[in-house]
Amino acid sequence: MNIFPMVMLGVVIAVAAYGVMIYNGLVQLKHAVAKAWANIDVLLKQRHDELPKLVETCKQYKQFEQETLQRVIEARSRVQTARENQNIPALGQAEGALRMGLGQIFAVAEAYPELRANENFMQLQARITALENAIADRRELYNESVNINNVRIEQFPDTIIAGLFRFGEKPLLVFASAEKADVDIKALFG
Repeated sequence: MNIFPMVMLGVVIAVAAYGVMIYNGLVQLKHAVAKAWANIDVLLKQRHDELPKLVETCKQYKQFEQETLQRVIEARSRVQTARENQNIPALGQAEGALRMGLGQIFAVAEAYPELRANENFMQLQARITALENAIADRRELYNESVNINNVRIEQFPDTIIAGLFRFGEKPLLVFASAEKADVDIKALFG
């Protein structure tokens, strides 16, 4: 009885099983990234639906900064387009502009006591702030999933399976540097 063919068959089966495990792990990572993106997408859609209500509430106060409202409306539109196209880099840029605009609306609202006293405005501000916090949490989870995916498809031997089955790198969701800067409160009230 020749043992060599049996050993070779065992090695081939072990290598194939290991390849299947790598493939399944990469599939799981791909779907984790998609799920993390879907969670962000849901929150972006909810915030997208709330912003027109906030803008309308602010517009009721004729003297309210119309330029600030217009910037928020335009940024909202860019976020929606990037979200629908799943264009992560464009979404990061648009999100930065939108978040800055929202920060300006909330800061400028401090100069309008009757607006701050408006129950609808206060509810919308609280709702949008909660959504912003949830988006930040989900963005962190998304970026962690993307990072794990991107590292894994570059590691050996996973890179071989990733290349064979076209598992690709995913983009991180990075917001514009302008969003990271402090809002110039003096300029808003000057």
